[in-house]
Amino acid sequence: MEIKNFRAIHDKELIYELIEEGEHVCQDFKFSISDSRKIARSIAAFANNQGGRLLVGVKDNGNIAGIRSEEEFYMIEQAAEMYCKPAQKVKQTLYSIDGKYVLLVSIAKSSIPVMAQDDNRRWLPYYRIADENIQVPELMLKVWKASKKRHSVFSFSDSETKMLSYISRVEYATVEGIAKEMHMSLSSTEDAVVSLCSMGVLQFVYHEGEWRISAAEQ
Repeated sequence: MEIKNFRAIHDKELIYELIEEGEHVCQDFKFSISDSRKIARSIAAFANNQGGRLLVGVKDNGNIAGIRSEEEFYMIEQAAEMYCKPAQKVKQTLYSIDGKYVLLVSIAKSSIPVMAQDDNRRWLPYYRIADENIQVPELMLKVWKASKKRHSVFSFSDSETKMLSYISRVEYATVEGIAKEMHMSLSSTEDAVVSLCSMGVLQFVYHEGEWRISAAEQ
């Protein structure tokens, strides 16, 4: 295949080194790009974590298939600018590898939550966990938006102290479980969790396929 409008870099050693890493929290392989909305979820997930990169034209097993057409450049651009909210700037670099082309897409970490559309075109946040893009619960998004300053000294109410003790005991808690234990309404429990998470005392963790609340690592 000939790529007419883009200049390719001949550095197969770099691409092979990246492929050797496999898919992980900062890297994903894409055989091809056929859906801008779907690839926007990957961009959002990387941006909401540490940033990352896509290797387009690489199969899940690490074999290089090569991109199919220049259209994939434009679909990624569309995904970042039209189907991410706020729009993201990504860097696309084309590499020529033994007669095939691999597209390296670099995504920067965002300082604010990035949303993408799900299959029903709802704007939702995503987060990169291991080699998966996971939808973020609404409560976790509230924590991101709270952005309270952390202090070195904390003063907790009796109910907050009991809540922290319960969460430490069960290790991975749910909002429903906390509310039941504390005899609180769900809305009050959610407010308390958001407050304690935004202060860095609690955190959301993805445990056994579900988002849970646990004590933050100090």
